Amino acid sequence: MSFCTEYRVAGDFAEVVERVKAVLQQAGFGTLSEIDVQAIFKNKIAKDIEPYTILGVCNPVLASQVLAIDPKIGVFLPCTVVVRQEGGEIVVDSQDPRLMAKWLENPGISPFADEAAERIEGALGSL
Repeated sequence: MSFCTEYRVAGDFAEVVERVKAVLQQAGFGTLSEIDVQAIFKNKIAKDIEPYTILGVCNPVLASQVLAIDPKIGVFLPCTVVVRQEGGEIVVDSQDPRLMAKWLENPGISPFADEAAERIEGALGSL
């Protein structure tokens, strides 16, 4: 099992970020955070990198169900999706929520992690 799933997407970087947020919203995941790593590196350490944005996304229904099982699971939330430019391509990487269930070895979490993974993969696969 890989820790993430990679998608190669055509389009302008900023437009792809907006498309990613839109398809995830349709799958029930709101964007809680958006981090412009390129700008942070430029401003904080004077380092130039290609566009790189980290999105923290969450499905509140699924999150509330896993937090009810174990409140410490919040350290794994929100799910992370990265949109980055790699040469002339835009790459979207998504964290695999199933890793949380596998690592914690809590079978009660697996159905929720599976559903989150299926929703995220379905949404990003539609790009």
